[in-house]
Amino acid sequence: MYGKAPMKIFSCRATKHLAQRIANELGMELGKSSVTEFSDGEFQPCFDESVRGDMVFIVQSTNPPAENLFELLLMIDAAKRASAYKVIAVIPYFGFARQDRKDRPRVSIGSKLMADLLSTAGVDRVITMDLHADQIQGFFNVPVDHLFGSAIFAPYIENLKLENLTVSAPDMGGSKRANAYSRHLQSEMVLCYKLRKKPNVVEEMSIIGEVEDRNVVIIDDMIDTAGTLALAAQKMKEKGARSIRAFATHPILSGNAIERIDRSPITELVVTDSVPFVNKSDKIKVLSIAQLFATAIQAVNMNRSISTSFVF
Repeated sequence: MYGKAPMKIFSCRATKHLAQRIANELGMELGKSSVTEFSDGEFQPCFDESVRGDMVFIVQSTNPPAENLFELLLMIDAAKRASAYKVIAVIPYFGFARQDRKDRPRVSIGSKLMADLLSTAGVDRVITMDLHADQIQGFFNVPVDHLFGSAIFAPYIENLKLENLTVSAPDMGGSKRANAYSRHLQSEMVLCYKLRKKPNVVEEMSIIGEVEDRNVVIIDDMIDTAGTLALAAQKMKEKGARSIRAFATHPILSGNAIERIDRSPITELVVTDSVPFVNKSDKIKVLSIAQLFATAIQAVNMNRSISTSFVF
């Protein structure tokens, strides 16, 4: 029966913009759902159509506030209680992923707790994109389909036809991702080494490698305050980089991030629509991941491989 059950796509409130695009790519209508809000702030999601025996895909990124995660959990629970055949959580941006280990005493491992909460709610499968740490897949006891932004970023970079191309990571944690891009694009690679005195504040940064007269492309999974990215771009400019572009899958862009980008030497910042944000900068270009997720959803529904969605 798997893959032959009717497929329906629903959206929670935070990612409705992307869910509608995914449904359009699949030639489907977005499923009907609603949320009842109480005066004290409590809310209750509801499916406004039958999902009995259906493959139910629920689209929601779990970026702050925490209500986004909780709404997804409630929707999963509601689908299971409504006798859905399978419930698949489509999480373009997996929030709390930076809490993937105990980096100091007496802290939680937030991403493991996220996985446990989703499993307890009754999720049968998770489709996500560019996890902050690959090992988060191992926190789940259900299948996790991990898509990569390279599927849309790599062709975009190739179409730029940049000479003297150099790929960079904004920190050592992104070296694996940058190395994959570098090998695929057959380019040079440099790294940034940073020291933090506290979260979101970089104390010192060094560039490892040559960037003089090079067109640099900085690759990252997410951009939050843009402090690291802006500092890396400034250091590269000081070392003689010809141009600096940045690619980040998840545009969190909190605080003064957009202002930092506008003031930085960055020529262009390319992001996806994994989370909604108001673009107030001419430097920021948004590419949609709707087709990539639509392809993955269709493959999961038909019980086919999704490996063709990977570039590298």
